[in-house]
Amino acid sequence: MKAVTILGSTGSIGTQTLEVIKELELEYDIVALTANNNVECLAAQAREFKPEFVVVMNEEAANELKYKLSDLPTKVLIGREGLIRVATINKVDLVINSVVGAVGLVPTLKAIEAGKDIGLANKETLVIGGKLVMDKARQNGVQILPIDSEHNAIFQSLGGEDRKNIEKIILTASGGPFRGSTRQELAGVTVEEALDHPNWDMGGKITIDSATLMNKGLEVIEARWLFDIEFSDIDVVVHPQSIIHSLVQFKDASMIAEMGLPDMKVPIQYVLTYPQRKENNLERLDLAELGRLDFEEPDKELFSCLTYAYQAGKIGGTMPAVLNAANELAVTRFLAGELKFIEIPTVIKRVMDQHQVIKNPDLTEILDADCWARTQGEKEVESCC
Repeated sequence: MKAVTILGSTGSIGTQTLEVIKELELEYDIVALTANNNVECLAAQAREFKPEFVVVMNEEAANELKYKLSDLPTKVLIGREGLIRVATINKVDLVINSVVGAVGLVPTLKAIEAGKDIGLANKETLVIGGKLVMDKARQNGVQILPIDSEHNAIFQSLGGEDRKNIEKIILTASGGPFRGSTRQELAGVTVEEALDHPNWDMGGKITIDSATLMNKGLEVIEARWLFDIEFSDIDVVVHPQSIIHSLVQFKDASMIAEMGLPDMKVPIQYVLTYPQRKENNLERLDLAELGRLDFEEPDKELFSCLTYAYQAGKIGGTMPAVLNAANELAVTRFLAGELKFIEIPTVIKRVMDQHQVIKNPDLTEILDADCWARTQGEKEVESCC
């Protein structure tokens, strides 16, 4: 039996991970579950799956959780130190990182140092600390298994292939809810409209990132580190049906793609059962019924977050951390009704333009850049308002 810690168990990926374990009756000992502040959901999960530990990010939530679980032996931990502790427990074999944002970096590094394999759904971990994470994974003989559908598709497509034969990686994007829109139309976008994704059921922050195409930009940076490939060899194509989840093009002109209906349980299951595959009852793709697949170039001028992500990735150093932090801040302000949708890339660009890049940063320098970008981003939000 394998032992697992799930960081971010109350979010979309976390809840579906637990569903897959339950539905397939996988032999997993769920050691720890964590949440930001969703006490109700975490308490319900604790009662069902009986973890040894649960973690929330503040003391008020922890006190409420202790009260709700007072009849159980489950221990309640708090904050980043709690995340680190449950990510490094001796008996844990696999850490599923499905938290949202830069908070996922340090627990992932500590888990890798402790020799844990990582099921990675927190793209910010590699965006802001890709070199640190991958170097440490190699040093410790740890597997980084991608859960994001696009990177999971590439991981599957590369099975048994010599990485030297890769010519190009092609990430597919749905295009989000505003594909084909004009700048004038984007100027009046509401939060509700931006959260209405056409294909995927995701959390709020990721859904907004999908609408701005920043999600794809972050995935470009993540792919660079996961698959050790240059930015010039990573392309993005808009594929509105979200059936082909991503492709690999090889130097002999062959292309291999992973396909399926847009359901995150497929890549989650692949990571949980890797390197084996297990039968399930998920809906199968009917190509004849589908009828067609469409592809088009992304509008990088209108959806400039994708352009900024490429720029930040190519600059390197602390710039990806600044890009990510400024984006997290801008998206939070948009969701709160304090920033217009079309102003999200404006804030990001202004923060990037003011940053003094540190090449080859250590962890402290990365976290400092993250903090600086959030502070500077607040000022830029105020100026937009």
